[in-house]
Amino acid sequence: MNSPNQHSARASSRKKAHKKLVQNLKRRPQKVVDALFQECHEEVFEKTDCLKCANCCITTGPRFSDNDISRIAKYLRMKPGAFVERYLRIDEDEDYVLQQVPCTFLEEDNRCSIYDVRPKACREYPHTDRAKQQQLFPLLTYNRVICPAVFEILEQIEQRVSRS
Repeated sequence: MNSPNQHSARASSRKKAHKKLVQNLKRRPQKVVDALFQECHEEVFEKTDCLKCANCCITTGPRFSDNDISRIAKYLRMKPGAFVERYLRIDEDEDYVLQQVPCTFLEEDNRCSIYDVRPKACREYPHTDRAKQQQLFPLLTYNRVICPAVFEILEQIEQRVSRS
């Protein structure tokens, strides 16, 4: 697997191609796009070990919903207010996010110390297996630079689209 810097450089070099691909996919039926993403997501994640990368946890922080805060605080045996005060801040979108990155809960072996109760945003990341992918294209464009798996999913989709 490439280092985060190598991945970032590779993602930058493919920015125009991925932008063109996304424009092409916007014109295709939603069901076709969703099926492509689902298929490629499954194939890529069969051979992806996120513990070797953890770039998402190192470089970005998830949004924490009220449910996330309650669940994690309970797991940590804290009051929700104390959890917020210790770990979170409110960002420019008025969302709760981590006070700092890398994630406070990321351990040295790239495991998550709160994995079983992690935020919904973490559980769903990188969002490439969700329905209505066309609505997620701005997020996908952002995540392809962070997550090598998203990059590979786009590469596979591009190959399939060019063959059809």
